[in-house]
Amino acid sequence: MSVPPWLTATFGTLGPVCRLGLSTRGSGALTPDDVRFALDKGVNFLNWCGAPDGLSAAIARLGSRRRSVVVCVQFEACTAGEAERELAGLLETLGIDYVDILTFYYVEAESEWQQIIGAGGALEYCQRAKDKGVVRMLGLTSHQRGLAAAWAQSGLLDMLMIRYNAAHRGAETDVFPVSTALGMPVVAYTALRWGALLRPTKADPPGFAVPPAPAWYRFALQNPAATVVLMAPENRKELEEDLGVLKTGEKLGPDEYERLAEHGRRVRQFAGSFP
Repeated sequence: MSVPPWLTATFGTLGPVCRLGLSTRGSGALTPDDVRFALDKGVNFLNWCGAPDGLSAAIARLGSRRRSVVVCVQFEACTAGEAERELAGLLETLGIDYVDILTFYYVEAESEWQQIIGAGGALEYCQRAKDKGVVRMLGLTSHQRGLAAAWAQSGLLDMLMIRYNAAHRGAETDVFPVSTALGMPVVAYTALRWGALLRPTKADPPGFAVPPAPAWYRFALQNPAATVVLMAPENRKELEEDLGVLKTGEKLGPDEYERLAEHGRRVRQFAGSFP
């Protein structure tokens, strides 16, 4: 399947990717066949949570297709020793000899970052692995936009993974200007705001019908600073619905974009407090 030009981007040194990525969360019913189905439709960015599942099984069976697929893995190690063990384990589980991207997983405080980058920290080992070609890019996943933007400017990271959706748009001011200036790719997660964007609010105007999931992925993809936007379908039915994004030849029009933005503001107001 041909991916529309606006849904492709260059991901740093890794080359072109489909901007709609596939992720798993350690739950759900996606099978290796489902993952291959997504690959056949043009998806080539896979984000693995670290727990054995259909996604990891599919990666292990990529064969000659491996070179055209970007494999991103959430990495929990904080020390060099932990990093050595974790990297060896994930390579064995995935049946691959290199990983395209490791992202230090949910780094939420300066003290955590300092441990990772300090003497004996995980970065020390991961940089050596990168020098050997076992890892191609190093990144970081965080909810803390200001901290992540500051860490991005350290010169120690190649990419960021940040929350971004119609209800949480702080990345537009806190992260994207920095990443764009650095030429740094950004992966966006929680495009559906944990499903809240798919539900009505008590402030919806009369006759308002909540748009389905593909609309919210399109909203996040509308911003070119979100290099890749992750979908995380629970099953084949949700996957097929989400992949409808790739059939869209054009971006959202201004009126539709604003309609989605307005619902995002309502969700932010009524669905709980997140910064």
